[in-house]
Amino acid sequence: MASKVIMPKLSPTMEEGQIARWLKKEGDKVSMGEPLAEIDTDKATMEMQALANGVLRKIIINEGEAAPLGELIAVIGEADEDISALLSESSAKTTAPAPAPTAPEPVPAEAETPAPASAPAETNGHAKADLPAGGRMIVSPLAARMAAEAGIDLRTLQGSGPNGRIIKRDIEAALTQPKGGVAAGKAEAVSFQASSIAAASAYRDEPATEMRRTIARRLVTSIGPVPHFFLTTEIEMDRAAEMRKGINALDPDLKISINDIIIKVVANALVQHPGVNASFQDKFIRHYEHADIGVAVAIEDGLITPVIRSADQKSLSQIASEVRELAERARNRKLKPEEYTGATFSISNLGMFGIDEFTAVINPPEGGILAVGAMTPKPVVRDNEIVIRQIMRVTMSCDHRVIDGATGAKFLQTVRKILENPLYLVV
Repeated sequence: MASKVIMPKLSPTMEEGQIARWLKKEGDKVSMGEPLAEIDTDKATMEMQALANGVLRKIIINEGEAAPLGELIAVIGEADEDISALLSESSAKTTAPAPAPTAPEPVPAEAETPAPASAPAETNGHAKADLPAGGRMIVSPLAARMAAEAGIDLRTLQGSGPNGRIIKRDIEAALTQPKGGVAAGKAEAVSFQASSIAAASAYRDEPATEMRRTIARRLVTSIGPVPHFFLTTEIEMDRAAEMRKGINALDPDLKISINDIIIKVVANALVQHPGVNASFQDKFIRHYEHADIGVAVAIEDGLITPVIRSADQKSLSQIASEVRELAERARNRKLKPEEYTGATFSISNLGMFGIDEFTAVINPPEGGILAVGAMTPKPVVRDNEIVIRQIMRVTMSCDHRVIDGATGAKFLQTVRKILENPLYLVV
């Protein structure tokens, strides 16, 4: 009996997925549990496994196209089986001639931008940029993102997808061209749309990626409903910096960073202050046994927070190794959902960008997040003398439904005490 292949839910925040690559083609035999396709979610690129044995009879959603959760994307069945009944369910997805450029309504699930632009606009999972002469160019979101990252002018490409859609393989082909080629030469020119407001700046539109749209939705559910308050303190980091220098001198392969030390210290402080290592759950407060620390990592499309599980029980070397490995896979969109969800507290460090102080938005349902600024040498008074110390400012964002002011202040006192006297970590 023929089986439906539907768009699966591969991450907790996923609402739709894009087919990055089919690992099987129509007519190929497939076995249950065998990788069938790679799906771009809002956070990562993940493999979708076949849930039935048989032959991949029909691919309905092509590479570079998107579909909402639960939508039919392919059919698996016997080689000679009648699958017309299942295919009728996807009649809305059948390829039809694209409307003329002057048509008042665009093809469903696509959007038009009003004038020539090198970067497409995006709506409902598909993106399209206009040709300079006014014709339509249909671009998948994945291809649009790849083109933007590589600096490729989409107007120089001929799409190989349905109705001339530019898809992933078209971008990959363009990337193989010599740098002196046509595509590379034209990529330097960026077109801007004239504003309808007199004397206002021209502009260009770029598609909002699935990750960026998800970040936008998450911020709305955080900064509005969650009652934030903020606590800031200064920490002398000289001893922590010396400890890091000494550890790395003993074993350069460890490559311990200041951020690794902060993660370890925060984790230790959380288990000492269980009221901070907690989250609001509507009718109850959930307290956690261990500190699962989310570490904010900037990637091309936005931000993701890989989680260091039970960081309070791990050594500095284990934390350093995990952070490097998870950050690398985060940038390559290879994280599994369980690797970036379920943190009990998060840390966001912008110190490496020279930011002295900032506030971070809580990632629900976590009760707090620590924003870490840069270490900078500053004059301070110690024992009635002016001396230079490496000072770092940190700001804690607290969910007031979980953490009171005094509770958060005591937690920060512990963080400061350990960072200023890191030998506490070994007692």
